[in-house]
Amino acid sequence: MDTESACPETRNLYRTFFYKLLRNYVVGSLLVILIAGSSVVLATLNLPPEEHRRLGFIMLLSLAVMTIVELIVFLRHIKPIRQGLNSGAGLKKLKAAYVQTHRLPLLTVFRILVPHLLGFSVPAVILTSCLLSRGLLNFPVLYMLGASLGALVIAGMHAMLDFFLTTAAIRPLLVDLKIQANKKYQVELNAKGYKFLSIRPKFLISGMLIGTSPLLLFSLVVHFRLQNSDAGLFQNYWSWAGVILLIAAAFTYMGARLITQDIERPISQLYDAMNDIKEGQMTKIPNIYSDEFSKLVSGFNMMVGSLQHREKQSQVMLDSYFVALAAALDARDPYTAGHSLRVAEYSELIGRLCSMSTEELAIIRKSALLHDIGKIGISDTVLLKEGRLTDEEFNQIKAHPILGENILVQIEPKDEMAPLLPGVRSHHERYDGQGYPDGLAGEDIPVLGRIIAVADAYDAMTSDRPYRRGMAPSIALLILEEGKGSQWDPAFAQVFVDHMRAQLFSMRKGRA
Repeated sequence: MDTESACPETRNLYRTFFYKLLRNYVVGSLLVILIAGSSVVLATLNLPPEEHRRLGFIMLLSLAVMTIVELIVFLRHIKPIRQGLNSGAGLKKLKAAYVQTHRLPLLTVFRILVPHLLGFSVPAVILTSCLLSRGLLNFPVLYMLGASLGALVIAGMHAMLDFFLTTAAIRPLLVDLKIQANKKYQVELNAKGYKFLSIRPKFLISGMLIGTSPLLLFSLVVHFRLQNSDAGLFQNYWSWAGVILLIAAAFTYMGARLITQDIERPISQLYDAMNDIKEGQMTKIPNIYSDEFSKLVSGFNMMVGSLQHREKQSQVMLDSYFVALAAALDARDPYTAGHSLRVAEYSELIGRLCSMSTEELAIIRKSALLHDIGKIGISDTVLLKEGRLTDEEFNQIKAHPILGENILVQIEPKDEMAPLLPGVRSHHERYDGQGYPDGLAGEDIPVLGRIIAVADAYDAMTSDRPYRRGMAPSIALLILEEGKGSQWDPAFAQVFVDHMRAQLFSMRKGRA
């Protein structure tokens, strides 16, 4: 399957991508042949022209074998990508193409270190061994082993360069695949399940290759040169060359590790801060950097500041929304005007006296503001009736907690309303199980319901009604105290009674 049925833009994008990979491969392969052939083999040997030609033929033949083997593997690697870019590709193939594109840099490393290196080295070793055995080449077998080691070192360098070049080449393709999936299937592609190569091994391996490979290659060339020219120097060669290589490797590792840590630190902080934002915590990062990360952290903190401002505005609007709903409800009956707001204040007071968190207090207040919202669904003839209610009318009144819950369930955002539902439904439950609508008892009643029940009862008892005047606060508090454990939660009722009595005592003392 090819990409001919894809749209022109995708075809052009794929061709550009393919030619980039091909260019990287050809340039890297030629460098391997030229450097490994001339620097490690030809430059270290003093051979007659005829033997140089034979070695050149071996390299060309090995190069042909390597090209065929690697081309087969390369086509297998990019096949899922070609299939995914086809205009008729389904979502499954698009996902497979996306993941395979992400894997391509590591597959490039595999291709260079396995089919590429072995495809060249195995034929070269076999042919060279045959010519050596027939006397058509004349140099020690150890030279061939040195050349193989040099080829391995250079292949490692080649793999590293191609890894980063391929990483750059796949980016436009990844963007196109995500656009196609979103456009055709409204799906956001991700490489879930694919294990990405982290920064640490990238930097450490690349640093070690960059720092030690040229030195090791140089040491091999000098080894063969000294062996041919100065036997005295050659005897001690690897004693001092090995020390230099070890020192170089140690400094390279330390440098790569320090650079990695310097880059990982701000990235880790940004990642943790983004997780905090995901959990609802707007965390800013201390900007202690003096490089490009300073700009990145500054931009991130600006974004967090903007989100904090928007969240504050949204919260203010949402709070106003709750207050407006409560006011709209209270406006139906002039005698209950302000009831919902007072119940919210009393409920919040109880929560504060019980050392509840800021988040819990906010939920208590919102739930209390809307605790009677279900009365919107009750007719005025019943809700505003001044005389005694019939059993049927009282049953209608008793339905308002369930009506309120049903109303709030339909309001967006649902996750903002969900914590308020238990308080709205259960604020008329009694601690002894004789309340409504579910007949819950004791601590089976949600905390919000038990708190609002105390606040609601106190405000109802102390507020004026058409058929009676409100009770004195001291009498209402006495009723709450007597009813704790039967009608109201004993802990919440007592803490409220104690606080309000202390307030009344302070007021009387102030008047005196």
